[in-house]
Amino acid sequence: MVTYIEAATAPKKNTGAIRLYTQEDFAGMRAACQLTSRCLDELAAIVQPGVLTSAIDRFVFEFGMDHGALPATLNYRGYKYSVCTSINHVVCHGMPDDKPLREGDIVNIDVTYLLDGWHGDSSRMYPVGQVKRAAERLMEVTYECLLRGIAAVRPGARTGAIGEAIQAYAEAERCSVVRDFCGHGVGRLFHDSPNILHYGRADEGPELREGMIFTIEPMINLGKPHVKVLADGWTAVTRDRSLSAQYEHAVGVTATGCEIFTLSPGGLDRPGLPPLNG
Repeated sequence: MVTYIEAATAPKKNTGAIRLYTQEDFAGMRAACQLTSRCLDELAAIVQPGVLTSAIDRFVFEFGMDHGALPATLNYRGYKYSVCTSINHVVCHGMPDDKPLREGDIVNIDVTYLLDGWHGDSSRMYPVGQVKRAAERLMEVTYECLLRGIAAVRPGARTGAIGEAIQAYAEAERCSVVRDFCGHGVGRLFHDSPNILHYGRADEGPELREGMIFTIEPMINLGKPHVKVLADGWTAVTRDRSLSAQYEHAVGVTATGCEIFTLSPGGLDRPGLPPLNG
């Protein structure tokens, strides 16, 4: 049985209940998410062949410090970095290191800032120099999956409608949807209820209600959907070593649909591809 609770009265832990936030809460979430989006915009000029992902990690940390925010991943459950950098066949949770990015790589950069008690969570794909058409197409398909998932969000629908929209498009494009990871409630907590699956049926899952806040973050593979987690306990890779891509937005359910909190201020949600406003 799904339980909904006013966020103001909810405990500061994930109890399985779904929090319903107010418009004042939305304003706090908006500020945290826009800071994250500004950081991701800045990274568009930084991601180049030869750049170390450890340098990206330092930039994300310093950007947060300069704006009064903490990277939420830093020391989260033992994770030692301010960002996740997932390259090529790494699905998610790739850890920064001193290996340089190479021409033709694609990299997902996942940033979450904690600002005034709110978690702004978003990720984007970045092409490193000139990339092959297969990689470019995967990013296009994955971004379209995100948009279709967001378009399914409205009060009265179920979370399964998001997954159905994503799965139908991805598989029609001969790609696969990773099932081992999902979107999640976000706001005062980094990871909260409900889980947002990126596959499924429209009549499945909890009902969407005004005031819910969560991420949609489909991970789409060129090959099969199966993944494995490496010995470091974090890095998830495709089992068949096929390319993987991910885009993520944080959204809040409104009376008529949803608000996307993490839209790029500069229209750079798809670096290397046509911007949203152009």
